Amino acid sequence: MRIFIGIDLDPEVRARISLFLEGVEGFAPDARWVRPESLHITLKFIGEQTPERVEAITERLRRVQGSAFEIRSAGYGFFPTAKAPRVFWIGIQAGPQLAELAESIDMATAELGIPREERPFSPHLTLARAGAAGRRSAGRRSGSPKWRKGDRPNAVFAVLEKRLAAMGEVDFGTMTAHEFILYQSQLSPKGSKYTKLQRLPLQGS
Repeated sequence: MRIFIGIDLDPEVRARISLFLEGVEGFAPDARWVRPESLHITLKFIGEQTPERVEAITERLRRVQGSAFEIRSAGYGFFPTAKAPRVFWIGIQAGPQLAELAESIDMATAELGIPREERPFSPHLTLARAGAAGRRSAGRRSGSPKWRKGDRPNAVFAVLEKRLAAMGEVDFGTMTAHEFILYQSQLSPKGSKYTKLQRLPLQGS
C-alpha cells in the first residue's frame, strides 16, 4: 500500500479553488492540472508499506499530540523558480501548530524506521505540473521541489503568470483543521486516487 499523511480541505475552500481552476486552466493548456477533489495539504509522504506496517504506523500516529488550528489558503507561486517553473501552487498560511504537527508526525514515523524528511516543511497545494517532467504524485513529499538537472526556462505558465499578476491577491478563505488523515494513494493513467484509511482527531475538535 502506498500511503501518506495529510490534511483535507473544507468543502467551502475546495469549492473556491475549483472555481479558480475553471477560470485559469486555459491559460496553461500544456500543464497537467490536479483534480480539485484530490487537493490536500501533505504532512508526510511515506510510500509503499505492507498492511501490517500500515497498521503499526496507524497505531503510532494515534499517539501524536496536536491542537486544532486555522489554515488560510492564499497566494500562489512556482517551484523551483518562476523563470523555470515545474509546479504551480497555492500558498498555505498557518500558525506554528501546522509545522509542529508535521514535525511530530515525522518523528513518530521515524521511530518505525521511516526516513526523516530532508527538506524543511513547506506547506502548499499543488495545482499543476509542467508536462511529463512534473508528473509526480500529489502525495509526494511536503517540501518544495528543488532545482534539478534538466530544469530550464520555459513558457508553460507564462500566460498564466501574466493573468494572475493582473488579478491581484488570490485568497480562498480560512478553515479550521480538526484532524489529520492517513491516506492510501493508488496510481492510474487518469491520475492518483486517494482513499482515507484513518482519521486522527486533534485536541479541541
